[in-house]
Parts: sequence; structure tokens; C-alpha cells
Amino acid sequence: MKYIIILGDGMSDYPIEKLGGKTPLMAADITNIDKLAKMGRCGLFRTVPDELPPGSEVANMAVLGYDVRKLYQGRGVLEAASMGVKLNSDDLAMRCNLICIQDGKIKNHSAGHISSEESHQLIDALNNEFANEFQLFHKGVSYRHLFVLKNGRKELKLTPPHDVPGTPFNNVMPESLIPEADDTCRILSDLISRSQKILKDHPVNIKRTAEGKDPANSVWFWSAGYKPEMKTLKELYGKTGAVISAVDLLYGIGAYAGMDIIHVEGATGLYTTNYEGKAKAAVEALKSHDLVYLHIEATDEAGHEGNVELKIKALEYLDKRVVKYIMEETAKFDEPVAIAVTPDHATPCSVRTHTHDPVPFIIYRPGEEPDTVTEYNETSVEKGYYGLIKDDQFIKAIFGIK
Repeated sequence: MKYIIILGDGMSDYPIEKLGGKTPLMAADITNIDKLAKMGRCGLFRTVPDELPPGSEVANMAVLGYDVRKLYQGRGVLEAASMGVKLNSDDLAMRCNLICIQDGKIKNHSAGHISSEESHQLIDALNNEFANEFQLFHKGVSYRHLFVLKNGRKELKLTPPHDVPGTPFNNVMPESLIPEADDTCRILSDLISRSQKILKDHPVNIKRTAEGKDPANSVWFWSAGYKPEMKTLKELYGKTGAVISAVDLLYGIGAYAGMDIIHVEGATGLYTTNYEGKAKAAVEALKSHDLVYLHIEATDEAGHEGNVELKIKALEYLDKRVVKYIMEETAKFDEPVAIAVTPDHATPCSVRTHTHDPVPFIIYRPGEEPDTVTEYNETSVEKGYYGLIKDDQFIKAIFGIK
């Protein structure tokens, strides 16, 4: 049997008053996903333990069956793997966003989804000013970049910028949790402050401001850790795999998991992403891999923006431009294909950040008797076959491991 996980990042949500108390999943026209729910078995999946932050790095590792309590080292190390940045045991790697600060408050976590071309110029300027044998910025995609600090300590409170839009940035600056981390905290805080002086008058930001766009006028550090020791999917479950995404984080998880990394032209992570290209690439990858992990980011970005209409549109695009094609094409395979649909975490529009809520999922394994669920949303799956699951129960259910 072949296996595909279609992951709609952050697509789970809360009831919304202007939708008549429905969630976006309930309000959206997701005929194909609902059809899959009727064909398969459903449930709720607690992807993030209460003691860990509900980030995509934790949740996606959990979806693949990894013990996140033991392996979680932050987002930075995963993105380093994706970017081909080799880490030594004494390297502290962390996510570095280019963000927009307005009137002393964090306006957004993405500098208005700045382009990679623009952001690379800004990262070069920061390296020209600050890089040395102990610290270096690495260029990523759009607003998502990497910072590596040699001999840094990870015992820090680093607030993800997407968690605190509208908050005065001085209120959420880095904090050390133990005295030994004080030096690391001072370095990061100093870089944030000094970056604002460098970036403010950079030609890229002057041009963006003149065009009415948000300037990328500060760096922001979060999710720091050291290189993890992860077994591959082949070692854990005897399966080969491939990952398709537009986000470095997912490629980093895939790299550590021993999965092949597949890039699709036009994949952006936004609602304008190349849905058809990613769906076709997933079907093609299934021909040569046991498991394909297809990650779609757009619903998460809509949740962070608090944009209900955009989230519904992104859900409908996922349904009609990805799920429909995959269902139709895999039905033609000589070998049966199990299809799972799930979020990694919830990103409710009302709070504009990730939450610990369990997420609804579908697992369709050809030949298995379906449960009684007839539509896919946060409450309908409560009566599903699987009930509430956690840890590696999801991946084992897909693989049929008892």
C-alpha cells in the first residue's frame, strides 16, 4: 500500500459569529474532503503536548510519529537542515524573521510577506554589519531566515512574532531563563535594536514604504535549539518518503526524517500557491515512494491574518485543486493508496496564532469499513472511529500498525 498525508496547515478554527457560529471548515464548500470523510475513518488528534509550544515544528514532527518531548529543539535547527546549513554541537540555531514594527508595536510577523529578492538584500546588509566567526545570518525564503550563534545557550524566552501582533516589541524582547544564558540574551537583544537602525534607511525599505508596503525594519529571533538526533522514517517504520512544501521548516523535518525533498515551481506558501503543481508532484512522487507528505501553508497564513474570507477561499482551493485531483488519480493506481487529511494545529482567525486544540483528521485506507462521519470539521469527527488520539497513534493508523 502507498500513503499520502495532505496537511492543511492551521486549517482548524473556532466558531465565528459572522459565519453564524460555524468554523471556516463548516462554512467552506469542501465537497471532496467531505466525500473522503464518508469513505474513511475520522477522529481528533492532539498533535502538541500541553508542555510544548503549539508551533508547526512540534506539530508536523508529531504527525510523522516522532516523540516531540524528546526530540524538540526548536524551529531553527529544522530550517537549517532544509537550507543545507551544517550545524556543530555547539551551534545555537534559531529562526530569524524580518518583521514590521510600527509605532513601537509589532505590526506583522512577515514584513507584509516581503519577497525573497528584497529580503536577501537586507540579510546581506545585516551580515556586512554583524557577521563574524561566532555569528551569522543565513538567507531563507521571504521573511523566514536563520541565525546561528556559536556557544549560545538556549535557555531563553523568545516570543514568536506571529503570536503577538499589535504588542509593543519592547514588552516581548528576549529574556534569559538562567544566569548562564544572560550573555546570549544580551547578544540577541542588541542585534534586534541595532538591526532597526540598519534596516530603517535601507533602499529596499525606502522603496517599500514609498509603494505603500510594510517595511522589514527589524529582525526577530525565536525557536532556538541545537541539532536533534532523529531516526529516519525508514529506520522507524521501514518506509521511504518524500515531502512537498513551500516552507523551509517542512523540508528540514523531511531532511532529518530521511525523506526526499521535492520543490515545485510557483509554490509560495500563500493562497496564490501552485496548488495543481503540488498535487501533480505528489501523485508522481507516490510512484517511487511509500509515503508522500504534502504540506499546504495558505490556511495558516489566513489564520494569522485573522482573515476569515481568505481562510475559506484557501480551504476551497485545497479541496478542489488538490484533494479532488489526488483522489481521482490515486484511484487509478494498481496499488491501493491510503489518503489522510489533517491540519498540524489550529490557527483560529479570532486569536491569529496557533493553539493546543486537538485537530480533526481523516484516514482513508482502501478496504477498511468507514465510520459514520459524513462531513469533515472540528465537531463532526468527534464521533469518528478513532476518537481522540495522540503521539504516534496517527502515523501508525495510516500505516495500519497495531
